[in-house]
Amino acid sequence: MASPISRRRFIAIAGGATAAAAGSTLMLHRVSASPVGLPIGIQLYSVSKPYADDPAGTLKELKAMGYREVETSPMPKLSAKEQRTLFDVAGLTCPSVHLPLTAPDLGPAFEDAHTLGAHFTVSSILREFTPEFMKAAKEAMNGGKVTMPELPPLGLDGFKKTAALMNEVGRKAKAAGLQYTYHNHNFEFEKMPDGSPGYDILLKETDPELVKFEVDCGWMVVAGSDPVAYFKKYPGRFRMLHIKDFKPTGKPTIDLTGAGRPQGTDLGTGFVDYKPIFAAAKTAGIEHIFAEQEAPFAVSQMESAKVDFAYLEKFS
Repeated sequence: MASPISRRRFIAIAGGATAAAAGSTLMLHRVSASPVGLPIGIQLYSVSKPYADDPAGTLKELKAMGYREVETSPMPKLSAKEQRTLFDVAGLTCPSVHLPLTAPDLGPAFEDAHTLGAHFTVSSILREFTPEFMKAAKEAMNGGKVTMPELPPLGLDGFKKTAALMNEVGRKAKAAGLQYTYHNHNFEFEKMPDGSPGYDILLKETDPELVKFEVDCGWMVVAGSDPVAYFKKYPGRFRMLHIKDFKPTGKPTIDLTGAGRPQGTDLGTGFVDYKPIFAAAKTAGIEHIFAEQEAPFAVSQMESAKVDFAYLEKFS
């Protein structure tokens, strides 16, 4: 792994006190430059390749772009302690972590969250997979295939079981001094027998104190649902946003895997209209926002990170 030495500097030391003061003014401006009055963050999944190759340099470059917060996804090559050191050196904070939260003992995962300085501990997919799906997925990965097998539907019972598990994880997180949060994709908007989406079961059958939600706006919109409507229908349940865009799909889709999976794109180049979402988020109790992007990337993950920050900054 690369040592935690920056490839760039945000403020040139040689400029003396005058340059430092100017740099401080710029920093204050960029911290406040957010669509909802919050520091702009990034989910590190969006820069997974450069972060794996050069974590220290990647974090320094993200800070230089203007990002002030990061959200982690599982990073097996680095321990939580190593990542925390890199975040501190880069001047970034990590208020939220995505962790595997299906193990019987969640103590180690919660310890990692505390080490990273996070308050929110997040799961993005909290569901069981059929043996057939796991076998097909393993074969796809081993064969180097880009397209994964289609994700089987959860059904009413599956969503109810997921909600019960969310409550259980939420209780354990609270006991550990953390807030459990669920991040959606598009498969949660599978229609139930009464015509409502499964996502509503997750909201209705979980304890509001134990379970909060991180809205991935892009995945929600691509599934044909509206973040603004959910802010209004379930006040107080949402704490974080993922800001993501997709290429036009022609029609709503809940395909997360398989040939029907939507294609990601730089913010502002897809079809998700963020103006009303940002306006509603200001009074919805949102505490953190994170840019996140799905493949493919037009140039590189880091170039897309620059485009995404510029898009978010223009809404300030």
